[in-house]
Amino acid sequence: MSEDKLLKNTRDFVAPGDKLVESMEFLPGKNCFREGNGVFAKRLGLVSVQGRVLSVIPLNGVYMPNRDDMVIGEVTDVQSNGWVIDIQCPYQAYLPLSGVRGYIDSNKTDISKIYGVGDVIYGKIKMVNSMMSVHISMFDRICRKFSGGRVIRVNPAKVPRIIGKSGSMIDMIKSRTGCYVVVGQNGTIWLEGDKESFVIDVIRYIEENSASEGLTNKIEEILKRGVVHEKK
Repeated sequence: MSEDKLLKNTRDFVAPGDKLVESMEFLPGKNCFREGNGVFAKRLGLVSVQGRVLSVIPLNGVYMPNRDDMVIGEVTDVQSNGWVIDIQCPYQAYLPLSGVRGYIDSNKTDISKIYGVGDVIYGKIKMVNSMMSVHISMFDRICRKFSGGRVIRVNPAKVPRIIGKSGSMIDMIKSRTGCYVVVGQNGTIWLEGDKESFVIDVIRYIEENSASEGLTNKIEEILKRGVVHEKK
């Protein structure tokens, strides 16, 4: 398979109609289509090349990491010098040993005992370089590994509305329900408490009605009632 036939590579930005490749050796995946020998993009987004399959990851609703963002991610791999973290973005995120408090000798320490595959962490984006390699740090005092609770995902574009001005919306939800809620800027939310299901319903309501006028007052009323949708 000749790589020089690729006109676009992984992580390249494309617009609808952009040609990704001129070759029958490649197959159109998600958000792509074939026309003649070429594969073209259907959506504005980022190219993903997986073997012979070309896809486009749409930008709408996709988290694009920025330095100092607080994110929630899941450990997907333990390597000799750190951990691979899934933060629901098009790029691989990495938590190096240097991003963890205290000195760790990987020759003497099983680092999977610190963070293992499946663990969920709350960390800070420390670096996003020109190649879109993302590094995470756990040095901030609010960074932590979660134990128990539930994780949900929302559209990252809705996160500011869920948090509210100066944290007003999420603080109201936490104080009225007694649940612990941590919102990652990547659209991943961790919560724990007796009213987890109710809080999830409230968050989904905000996500679906983020453009509504008077949303804060509506949420206040919902929290007083204790149900999102009243039975008719």
